Amino acid sequence: MRALIVTAVTAEADSVVRGLSGPVPHPDHTPGPDHAREDGHGPRTLPGGYLIHRRGAFDVLVAGVGPAAAAAGTATALALAPAPDGYGLVVSAGIGGGFAPAAPIGSLVVADAIVAADLGAGTPQGFLTVTELGFGRSVHLPPAELAARAAEATGALLAPVLTVSTVTGTTARTAELAARHPLAGAEAMEGFGVAEAAAAHGLPVLEVRAVSNAVGPRDRDAWRIGEALTALADGFRALGPVLASWGGPS
Repeated sequence: MRALIVTAVTAEADSVVRGLSGPVPHPDHTPGPDHAREDGHGPRTLPGGYLIHRRGAFDVLVAGVGPAAAAAGTATALALAPAPDGYGLVVSAGIGGGFAPAAPIGSLVVADAIVAADLGAGTPQGFLTVTELGFGRSVHLPPAELAARAAEATGALLAPVLTVSTVTGTTARTAELAARHPLAGAEAMEGFGVAEAAAAHGLPVLEVRAVSNAVGPRDRDAWRIGEALTALADGFRALGPVLASWGGPS
């Protein structure tokens, strides 16, 4: 089964590629638009400027930051996937914030639910999700068996991952999210957008996050992005065989 793995930025894509198959091609070797290197391992550029790497059964896409960019990039790649070599699975992957103490820095979280945590409306009585407003869905559920296998293979926490358009940076916001989502393991900015695009194409979705910082007051000195990117690469080294062998939803 082919899988599309969607990241926000090049550093995340490089870590995923490194985990799947060794060193990343040097950026000086990047080909021009719509052309891949002859060995099939170099990136190519899709319409819209999206960079995509192919590694065996996996394509690793750099779609941009935030749910809207993630949805647009994912939808572009899915629409251009050549038949019969289309995708059977979409994975949102990258780094994010972890909810302490369940998801410490350097750990991995695999989503058992992908939640649009700030898509809705504020009211005097509290937050209403877009689902409660009657305008759509606010949660996507990855295939339970695949998510469980992915978490086991990588040693990850299996928990909801929240998608936010504004990264949490205050104690008050942390408390609000924790109250509404007490089981949440991580927050990031792209998962729900990736999931919406996958659903539009009738495809299952998974989300994997490596924790670079604790969800809470913004403190850049406490971020460990390098550690998280290493954890992401290690996670995909273990996850690759699980994804490649998955036969689809039962």
